[in-house]
Amino acid sequence: MLEVLVTETFTRLYRKLPSSIQKKADAKTNLFCQNPFHPSLCTKKLEPHHEEVWSFWTDKDYRIKFRFVGVKTVHFLFIGNRKDIYK
Repeated sequence: MLEVLVTETFTRLYRKLPSSIQKKADAKTNLFCQNPFHPSLCTKKLEPHHEEVWSFWTDKDYRIKFRFVGVKTVHFLFIGNRKDIYK
């Protein structure tokens, strides 16, 4: 099982989300902790590849951006609309 650390930015953005999206994010985070590459998460490495930043789906419009910081640890950096993930 993965340990998830979060940035202040992630926490702030999460709190601003509608509760329905928060619930989806919580459920997907639980799945992610069990298997970060589960097919329903659509986990992918973001460009540029050398920065080692990844994302996964919370639903069709929202993503969580993260970085692996150890074998069993990830750092959630951002949560928000898929259009905002590259900013």
